[in-house]
Amino acid sequence: MFDTQTARRRTTAFAFSALSVAMLLSTPAGAVEQGGTITPMGVTDFGAGMLPPSSPYGTFGIRSTYYSASSLRDGSGREIPNDFHLDVETVALAYFYMTDLQLFGARLGFGGVLPLMNISGRLNVPTPGGPLELSGDDFGLGDAQIMPLLLAWDTPPNLFITAGLQIQMPTGSYSTSNAFNTGVNHWTFTPVIGATYISDTGFEISTQANLNFNTTNTDTNYRSGIEYKQEFAVGQHIDAWTLGVGGYAYQQISDDKGPGAGDGNRARVFAAGPAISYFKPGLPLVTLHAYKEFGAENRAEGYNVALRLAMSF
Repeated sequence: MFDTQTARRRTTAFAFSALSVAMLLSTPAGAVEQGGTITPMGVTDFGAGMLPPSSPYGTFGIRSTYYSASSLRDGSGREIPNDFHLDVETVALAYFYMTDLQLFGARLGFGGVLPLMNISGRLNVPTPGGPLELSGDDFGLGDAQIMPLLLAWDTPPNLFITAGLQIQMPTGSYSTSNAFNTGVNHWTFTPVIGATYISDTGFEISTQANLNFNTTNTDTNYRSGIEYKQEFAVGQHIDAWTLGVGGYAYQQISDDKGPGAGDGNRARVFAAGPAISYFKPGLPLVTLHAYKEFGAENRAEGYNVALRLAMSF
């Protein structure tokens, strides 16, 4: 029988760590402002419905992410001919503190994530005088995230449920004269809910869903629409290893508002690929996944690779 007590001790300290991709200027393929997802995708995989255990000093984590795309898609999913390329490298530090205090029958906690980003890219924009090539890069602090409320329901022996609120602050650099920025210059409020089920034989199904509610970018008077994201992982526990597949689905569910919003610029994208994790009590949790995006509309389509490490003290 699979040891669900070991599963309970798994920690997803990077449940909300950062890939804040501020991707493009307003183009026909640009949904939400700058064409990129406001908050990170490909954050969770296995254990998406778990939060760290209560511990004296909390849980510390680090997450390294690489995102690369060379394809822009229009509102019908067709590739737009364009000399486009984007690379985003992120290293994020996270801290989570879970208590034994109870609220609605759940353990109560809080956390935060501080991302450091390196973004570079190029893009051709059609103009009446011919194509205009835009290129640039930005390096520095991204938009930090705080989680003032985290709730963890441990419902033994097989089901784990979490909920929380994430607030993304405009701490990253931003300029309207830059083609690529590490920040998005507005606030985002994100309610989150996650669930993990692990059978007695070690088969796991995990998912996490959230909604982004974005404020207005005061430099551009542009407000990005509401975004829905759902991440998932399915796999089998084999001793300390978990092997399987993961991915995400992203759909913008309300129109953008502001200059250049056009017909609303709603975007979508899906991703899937292999995922693996390793956890043994007393050692750090290590997870790795590599996702290929597909089915994109009104945005870029690329690859997402993430390595996470976390440990409670």
